[in-house]
Amino acid sequence: MGVRPAVTCRRTRRGYPLPVNPPVTPPTTPAPRSRARMLELVFPKDTNYHGTAFGGWVLALMYKAASVAAVRHAGGNVVTARMDAVDFHVPIRVGEAVALDARVIKVGRTSMTVQVDVYREDMKSGEQQLATNGLFVFVAVDEHGKPTPVPPLTDGDGEVDHDPEARP
Repeated sequence: MGVRPAVTCRRTRRGYPLPVNPPVTPPTTPAPRSRARMLELVFPKDTNYHGTAFGGWVLALMYKAASVAAVRHAGGNVVTARMDAVDFHVPIRVGEAVALDARVIKVGRTSMTVQVDVYREDMKSGEQQLATNGLFVFVAVDEHGKPTPVPPLTDGDGEVDHDPEARP
């Protein structure tokens, strides 16, 4: 048996010891520059009378994920220019998880196109199926609301990761 390190403690009102050693700050890591992932659960409040997710609720999740990816890539404020080509493939049912993967796939001088894939996930089996996908276009703006240049895509940005283990 090893020797336990001494921990300086003080007692609470109920007599339980509390460590007084300074907390250890965990290291930070950079977020993906041109990507965002989210996971949501589908509750009855998010569904219609068929027990499937409201399309508008799914669109709101897609917009949120796309916005995060665009802001990360631009490194600042963005505004929505367009929502395009949203396709609903299969219904998402109450009790399932919704996994979203948003990634910048194309950049112009000031604009970015973000693709969002939405997977429905059976929580028991862990199996995912593409349920919805769509494209969103954002424009980067400065503090005065004027369009501002965005950085180019770098190697690996915007690539589709077909590995199911890499999905959200």
